[in-house]
Amino acid sequence: MTTNATCEETPQQLPVTPGTAITGLLVPAFTVGGVVSSMHAEDIEGDWSWKQQLACRHMPFPISEYAAAWLGLALGLGAVAACVLVGTRIHRRYNVPLWQQWPGATAFVCLWFNLLAVPMELITLYEAYSVADSGVFLGDCG
Repeated sequence: MTTNATCEETPQQLPVTPGTAITGLLVPAFTVGGVVSSMHAEDIEGDWSWKQQLACRHMPFPISEYAAAWLGLALGLGAVAACVLVGTRIHRRYNVPLWQQWPGATAFVCLWFNLLAVPMELITLYEAYSVADSGVFLGDCG
């Protein structure tokens, strides 16, 4: 039995299309955007309560906190959808697992971070609605 030393099995480099690259990079962008938006919603609520205490009166609840909280959750869920989309695209086109191309591997790794961020985004959305109903204790305004 003879073996050919020059015939090595090397993994074939699969071409990455621009659509696959863009979709793969949407996952980390949406993950970071969702976290930043949820943190911004918390900042809006803190500023709102601080302004009420300084003014010593109840002020209307900022609608921008709702928008930021919903945007954070939408971006978090959009990251999951983009990862599924890039995985499906890679599997259909090349019949290989998601992590065998760099856009898929990037999306797959960032998806795990996103799965930690989505519960935080849900809690932020819950807090936005619960704080709006409860109001802020104004303290001694006398």
